[in-house]
Amino acid sequence: MKIVTFNVNGVRARMDTLLEWLKSTCPNVVALQEIKIQDADFPRSTFETLGYNCYLNGQKSFNGVAILTKGEATLSSKILPGNCDDQQARFIEVYYRKKRFICIYLPNGNPKGTEKFLYKLEWMDRLNDYCHKALASEEEIIILGDFNVIPQYNDCKNPTQWMQDALFDSQVRAKFHCLLHLGYLDAIRILDGSNSIFTQWDYRDRAWEENNGVRIDHILLNPNAADRLEDSWIDSTLRGQANPSDHVPVWVSLNEK
Repeated sequence: MKIVTFNVNGVRARMDTLLEWLKSTCPNVVALQEIKIQDADFPRSTFETLGYNCYLNGQKSFNGVAILTKGEATLSSKILPGNCDDQQARFIEVYYRKKRFICIYLPNGNPKGTEKFLYKLEWMDRLNDYCHKALASEEEIIILGDFNVIPQYNDCKNPTQWMQDALFDSQVRAKFHCLLHLGYLDAIRILDGSNSIFTQWDYRDRAWEENNGVRIDHILLNPNAADRLEDSWIDSTLRGQANPSDHVPVWVSLNEK
């Protein structure tokens, strides 16, 4: 099973590229973030012609997450428990082929020292609590999306550049590592411990041209899912094409035998 997460930074803006890419790669599961579109306006029929069922938690102009599956899945939830006042579209969960997929778009949190940063910390606490409870099941669990977290120093080219940024804040990294301590495994780092494997390059300051990137898009596997891991990789080819997202796809392949 081929599984991919991709922050498209606006599904309307990336449609042509996204469709061609899906035709050539044929993933079984596609988790999208920052679709920036309401559910009613999502081009569902276009993806259905490629064989995908669409499960959406959209929002006008901002945020928004989706999971596309080859064939039918079961939508489980669009709400991360713990804050009934949270109206931002950042979470969706489906069951597909006896696996539980949790797609997230974690808050950016900048600037630090503001309500945005506190919201990020609170959201991470709720996510960690939810994922901790999920481990009690015997399911295969895949958590994937844009975490807006640079976990380690080798997940960015210039760590000093990020010292005051919410993506690299010590509290934020500690909360991310809490998921790993619970037993979830970072699918990229299991198989690749090298430097300079990035998933996002800013549009400014020639970040792409100078490979000044960060690794903030992640796929985490619980032990039952990790036992089936065959491969993981980052596909940076789309970043060099015309009108790209600032993020690139992150993949895993799981053995279903």
